[in-house]
Amino acid sequence: MQKAEQVLIDGGTSVDELMRRAGQGAAQMIWRISADQPTLVLCGPGNNGGDGYVIAQWLLEKGVDVCVAAPLEPKTDAARHAKSLWRGPTLSLAAAQTAAQFVDCLFGTGLTRAVGDDWFDHFMRLFTGARRRVAIDLPSGVESDHGTLLNEIQPFDITIALGAFKPSHFLEPARSMMGDLVGIDIGIEASSQLAILPKPRLSGPGPHDHKYSRGLVAVVAGAMPGAAQLAALAAQKSGAGYVKIFAPSGFPAPHSSIVVETVADVDELKQKLADDRISALVVGPGLGRDDHANALLDAALTTEAPLLIDADALMIAGSGFCELVAGRMAETVVTPHAGEFARLTSDSLADKIDDSRKLAAQSGCHILLKGSDSVIASPDGAASISALSCPWLSTAGTGDILAGIIASRLASGASGYRAACEGQWLHSRAARLAGPAFTPEMLIDQLPATLQECL
Repeated sequence: MQKAEQVLIDGGTSVDELMRRAGQGAAQMIWRISADQPTLVLCGPGNNGGDGYVIAQWLLEKGVDVCVAAPLEPKTDAARHAKSLWRGPTLSLAAAQTAAQFVDCLFGTGLTRAVGDDWFDHFMRLFTGARRRVAIDLPSGVESDHGTLLNEIQPFDITIALGAFKPSHFLEPARSMMGDLVGIDIGIEASSQLAILPKPRLSGPGPHDHKYSRGLVAVVAGAMPGAAQLAALAAQKSGAGYVKIFAPSGFPAPHSSIVVETVADVDELKQKLADDRISALVVGPGLGRDDHANALLDAALTTEAPLLIDADALMIAGSGFCELVAGRMAETVVTPHAGEFARLTSDSLADKIDDSRKLAAQSGCHILLKGSDSVIASPDGAASISALSCPWLSTAGTGDILAGIIASRLASGASGYRAACEGQWLHSRAARLAGPAFTPEMLIDQLPATLQECL
């Protein structure tokens, strides 16, 4: 955004004009949502505060009872100009009284330290006294790029993003503070390698397709059969033409249409994995973590088919993961949660986006860092944040289902990054359709309807 703004300014668009667009756009949104509620606009000394003066004046001209509270005089030329056009009352933070609607323009993007207690105490007094709370661009007390809360703020009712969304609009814990999130176009085209995960555009099978052309997904089963069964069922319900499980003797088939092929030992598994009809392989769900599981992972890594690595396989690989996958030519997708990610990197997770990109570049794999704010990163630096979330996905087995969905997309011929993006979206959307307190099986049952929305 900073670079895109500078391009416009260098081309002759003034900062005053950009502030007018931002402030009036936000004011129009506030007017549509809450009409003529008495409003207090909290204006900081920077350009976010300047946006606030524009908002206040626009609402005042609509007949709204508006007051501005400001801790300091504006410090930028554009903000000073915006204040000079303001025709209503301006009070100090200490003198300001609560109003039905609170509009936060104290700080926006670029904040790197907590708001001081002397200001923040008044901020929270005015915030808690309002019936509706609106944040402009970002709530004050939120760092813009990493989802970090610099102050212990409370959730807003709505956040109005200016020009383009920022990473913290979708990264936790900041994301939970945003309320409803809307964007305002202010005429800035900001290009980025970071995107909001889009709804997939999928195509169904054609008249000449058959089970192999639609993709054969194979799942390597280990110590815990349920996880492999869920991955296989999810792959089947999300579009794979043929699903099979390589398993030890006595492994129960999850459905009569899913083939279970018995493998007596690791050498036999390697032979079966050499089948060039396999379009994608899943290893990790329910694999176990003993020496036999380690041997199963080593066998899976010999496949020349696209590979999805999850769960126990990641814990086995540990900090030697990059060496294990080195030299793989086929697409490889890795789906760790935060704990598994720390195991792979031998470090605590500090920055979901940058850390995911770093591991993707080091390993040559596509990384899907799972969570309520899932991030997908490609070795070339592209990354996406999931805008869909569903807290009910915090259920055992749902990660195995995600693995199966992504494998089905890999089997269809999608690249690793695209398969991970499509799989993540389908997984989150199916959870929304499943309703509250669903079981893994109920989640799988929603996958065909979710696919239908994308055709």
